[in-house]
Amino acid sequence: VQLQASGGGLVQAGGSLRLSCTASGLTFSRYTIGWFRQAPGKEREFVACTRYSGHTYYADSVKGRFTMSRDNSKNTVYLQMNNLKPEDTAVYYCAGDRQIILSSIGNSDAYDYWGQGTQVTVSS
Repeated sequence: VQLQASGGGLVQAGGSLRLSCTASGLTFSRYTIGWFRQAPGKEREFVACTRYSGHTYYADSVKGRFTMSRDNSKNTVYLQMNNLKPEDTAVYYCAGDRQIILSSIGNSDAYDYWGQGTQVTVSS
């Protein structure tokens, strides 16, 4: 199983970016795919996830600004990030797991497969 994250970059506060995560080696439609981020000196934190059912969940800090979607035909999920803030600066990782219960979707330890990360930098 491989996950490949892309789409990071440098953007000014208030701007937008769209991250992509493409998976291979798995039955994509059966997997929960999550986005996490880690800022320097901080722990990795949950951002959003989409379950195999299509339901999507967000951290409170990004609700209303970030939108996650999935295209099972392309084995890809997207994270549209709008109204970006300097505090969104981090390395963003996508992660996948097939057997993850709802109460664990925000727990990075519950995901078996991880992409390499893509840097998002938001300048003030």
